[in-house]
Amino acid sequence: MSTTGTPGTTGTIVVITGASSGFGALTARALADAGHTVYAGMRRTTGRNAPQVRTAAHYADEHHVDLRSIELDVNSQLSVDTAVAQIEAEHGRVDVLIHNAGHMVTGPAEAFTPDQLAELYDVNVLSTQRVNRAVLPGMRRRRRGLVLWVSSTSVKGGTPPYLAPYFAAKAAMDSLAVSYAGELARWGVETSIVVPGSFTSGTNHFAYSGHPEDTAVEAEYESRYPGLMDQMATKLAALAPEEAPASLVSDEIARIVALPAGKRPYRVHVDPADDGSEEVSKTADRIRRGFLTRIGLADLLTVQS
Repeated sequence: MSTTGTPGTTGTIVVITGASSGFGALTARALADAGHTVYAGMRRTTGRNAPQVRTAAHYADEHHVDLRSIELDVNSQLSVDTAVAQIEAEHGRVDVLIHNAGHMVTGPAEAFTPDQLAELYDVNVLSTQRVNRAVLPGMRRRRRGLVLWVSSTSVKGGTPPYLAPYFAAKAAMDSLAVSYAGELARWGVETSIVVPGSFTSGTNHFAYSGHPEDTAVEAEYESRYPGLMDQMATKLAALAPEEAPASLVSDEIARIVALPAGKRPYRVHVDPADDGSEEVSKTADRIRRGFLTRIGLADLLTVQS
């Protein structure tokens, strides 16, 4: 399903996953406002997310921008392939792919079943592989494109308890992004990794977070760590300045997309709470640059035109 704003808008063809709410919806609007054609990928466009589809269509009409909702379930290769095929049929290309889809769970790690962890890994990590396999062949043929990954400061920064499954999944996704960066460089496809901090308002991460299935184990932890989840949420919210809206992330993504090819940053942090992730990432990225240079692969650090 697709709803279209002003037809004929020229600009970059952007696909963003998980765009029904939060960072995804904000980014879709920011990029559409910048004059790009934006496909806001989401699942259940005729069901649960039908109101979000109508909201996007209203925004497109009101602001005279090209913002289109498209059925794109990142957990289904068929859905992903169908959506990408539709976009390429309409425009002949995808210029920018933004990996934003993700899900959070909260609770003691032991109380989550292995199946729950697998489901979370599917949403946060395997989903990116499904979309990459649909979009990257076209980008590689054209020898240009941008893959932008929405990571998390939890990958390398402070790691408060009761978020372990989510942290592990985001770390896996970030590692995948790092490897893809080098493997796509010689194809002329850029990689940017945007690292948001713990924005507790303006997104639905905490509101829609999943919980452990093993409630007995969860109760045992509650007896030793009473009220820890509420305490942590309160502390995280207090760390973020009131003047730091979630739109800081979408604005940064829009800035990166607008930069000339070959000039986009490899990694950018948007972390008003400053949990230390940027400092650790700078060290890790410096070591990566040095190691690739030592083994004669320095050309993988910059995209080739």
